[in-house]
Amino acid sequence: MPDYLSQKSAAILNSSKPPSYDQESRGEFLTPKEIVAYLDRFIIGQTKAKIAVAIALRNRWRRQQVEGKLKEEIYPNNIILIGPTGVGKTEIARRLAGLVKAPFVKVEASKFTEIGYVGRDVDSMIRDLMEIGVNMVKSEKSETVMAKAEQIAEEKILSILLPQTKKTTSSNSSSRSTKEKLRRMLRAGELDERVIKIETSKPILPFIEIFSQVGGEELSMRVQDVLDDSLPKQKKIREMTIKEAKRVLAQEEAPKLLDMDEVVAEAKRRVEESGIVFLDEIDKIVGAPSPHGPDVSRSGVQRDLLPLVEGCNVFTKYGIVRTDHILFIAAGAFHNAKPSDLIPELQGRFPIRVELSSLNKEDFERILTEPENALIKQYIAIFKTENVTLSFTDGAVKRIAEIASYVNEQMENIGARRLHTIMNALLEDYLFNLPDPQITEITITEDYVSKKLNSIIENKDLSKYIL
Repeated sequence: MPDYLSQKSAAILNSSKPPSYDQESRGEFLTPKEIVAYLDRFIIGQTKAKIAVAIALRNRWRRQQVEGKLKEEIYPNNIILIGPTGVGKTEIARRLAGLVKAPFVKVEASKFTEIGYVGRDVDSMIRDLMEIGVNMVKSEKSETVMAKAEQIAEEKILSILLPQTKKTTSSNSSSRSTKEKLRRMLRAGELDERVIKIETSKPILPFIEIFSQVGGEELSMRVQDVLDDSLPKQKKIREMTIKEAKRVLAQEEAPKLLDMDEVVAEAKRRVEESGIVFLDEIDKIVGAPSPHGPDVSRSGVQRDLLPLVEGCNVFTKYGIVRTDHILFIAAGAFHNAKPSDLIPELQGRFPIRVELSSLNKEDFERILTEPENALIKQYIAIFKTENVTLSFTDGAVKRIAEIASYVNEQMENIGARRLHTIMNALLEDYLFNLPDPQITEITITEDYVSKKLNSIIENKDLSKYIL
């Protein structure tokens, strides 16, 4: 951990759980240095990109501390990440989603078309963001009522184990004594493996769902929500152990204890103040003007995207959501286009542009070994499930990195994703033959890597097919 981080910061970053939203509002949100240090645990290099997103995230918190009318005038500095595939653009977004306790949605720009044409309209990304925000708040608040939900579930299970009859009603004291005895056994786990029948409910899906695959997605969603409360619930009798029944019944009861108006209000506030949209493959909506009429999947999408990024009101099933202070992070390879090919109005709404560098042999070596989710660590864990100890010599790691770098130079540069294809080709025989009682330890050496992969690399046609 870098020297500039405090013990408190180090503890937060080393924790598997990100700081809570309440911690952020109390001023415990991570500093830019701490955010970069967190990203360093999973992504090699690309310091400029990490710094840009770290500053943008911290500025989001800084704005919330500003008092007075000026707070509404401070807009986020949206970012465009530019770089070839496989260098860490999407991984940065994925890790940010795990770090910040804020509504976050990742969407592909290529799936949108101009409003009025078959496809998804750009407003749907805000509706998705709001849905994520509601689910996030609902999950958090469910934890606070889970104790009460478990008590209700416990009473339901006790009523199944000791059903009320005229006989038990007439001998109340004996019935209460038996019930308390069962309660103690239930809490002690002595009845966990006993099988009981419980009744669960689920809504009956209306026929309108049939149309959701042919462009009526938003209509289907709204009609579904309108009918949800009026439709009868389908009852189903299920057999399961008491341990499983406690969990199922508690999960069914928890949503009933929530104040959904409060949940929606809190989710709306988080989306509007702290929401993040990661717009991937934005270069796919950039192109030269079409000579055959409007290009609804390129320039049309840019025109529709502009008001969202500038700030507008979007209708969702939870009410109107303002997009003025939502942070947009776009990313694209821009092989056949440039950010300056975007329409001028949209360019101005993405003032921060960061170019990510291509990966070299040294980067591949570090990617294989250093991150917490390093590829070699993943394969070691996979082989461990077959009771096999897998290890790699330093020479083997260097040789794998050399091959990945060479293949990227000779063919399409797909960045770190090339390591996945090479590692799979390298270990394919072992992965197929295991489990084998005679194999308990495997050491991958430089000679083995060369022997296994050289023939593939030397055959151009084969290497294109396999690697």
